[in-house]
Amino acid sequence: MSSRAYTPGLKVKEYYIVSKTRRLPLKGEVLVKKGDMVSHNTLVARTTVPGPIHIVNVRYDLHVDPDEIEKYMLINVGETVEKGQILARYKAFFGLIKEICVSPITGTLELCSPITGQAILREIPTPINLSAYIPGAVKKVLPNEGVVIETLGTYIQGIFGIGGETYGEIKMIAKKPNDIVKPEQIRSEDKGKILVCGALITLEALKKAVEIGANGLVVGGIKGIDLKILLGKAMGVVITGTEEIGITIIITEGFGNMSMQKRTFVLLKKHEGKMVCINGATQIRAGVLRPEIIIPLEDFELDNTSPFESEIINSESLNPGTHIRIIREPFFGALGKVVELPISLYKLETESYVKVLVAELVDGEKVIVPRTNVEIV
Repeated sequence: MSSRAYTPGLKVKEYYIVSKTRRLPLKGEVLVKKGDMVSHNTLVARTTVPGPIHIVNVRYDLHVDPDEIEKYMLINVGETVEKGQILARYKAFFGLIKEICVSPITGTLELCSPITGQAILREIPTPINLSAYIPGAVKKVLPNEGVVIETLGTYIQGIFGIGGETYGEIKMIAKKPNDIVKPEQIRSEDKGKILVCGALITLEALKKAVEIGANGLVVGGIKGIDLKILLGKAMGVVITGTEEIGITIIITEGFGNMSMQKRTFVLLKKHEGKMVCINGATQIRAGVLRPEIIIPLEDFELDNTSPFESEIINSESLNPGTHIRIIREPFFGALGKVVELPISLYKLETESYVKVLVAELVDGEKVIVPRTNVEIV
């Protein structure tokens, strides 16, 4: 019996129903209803995160007994107070003795304890506003939590990314999928745009894109050392998306000089000038999460008779000749094809036994890798 493995590939779909669940971190207020049409920056839900508390030792500052502090408080429980404002004042001996207690924060007085002699202050709550991220229709409301939004669009997954959700107009910087983008190709008018590069972008061009305020970059490959310099630290491999470097980057092929797949490049070029939503969040271990590019197709309407259906990731079998991409070190990002699928288990350096495949990389080198370390392209 032939040996088979099942691996999902990256999606590159010209027509795809994208469904996004937008959920608050805490229960709050949903601001839209089912059937509403929303845009990228429509506020769909909001809540507040309580501020941290601060304990002020009033009895110590006033040099009084705990059960006396209430009569010296100048602020009532529930009232707001400014940083540096006097919370309590003590006078004795015709004003010869004066003691005060001031607030270390701006916030609210939550408690004044006659047992401990302390006051508890809470900082101002932090508002959390949840935007739609993608334009589309509200298909479901999650009471007090969020919504599910659907849109029809072109959908492309990358292999790795950094930075969170953003959007902007697509601008083709590269003319061909194998172009190397240099700083002089990026101009001040590219501010706020999503720049599509070719096989590689230089570190100087990366820095210039950040400097002029581009919202995002889509590129076939990037040098790992350049990304490390840009981030100012070694790159994490568990999950990305929270980096604050002023730009979101999506790598479609891997690390190094790697020509962008023609289909991906052609689709992006087809929609040049249109608004695109991107998210660089990536997780390559348990619960795989891929960076994504979503180009809403506003000329179509989503309804029950739509000829397009959302696709569930279907597993595909590996066979000799199948084109793959390696998603683990030491060959992370390398492209190739399967040449052999040994039936017997293979002993790794860790002394664990796994099913492997023999792959021929694009440079002709043949390598043995665990089947779980590849994805079908």
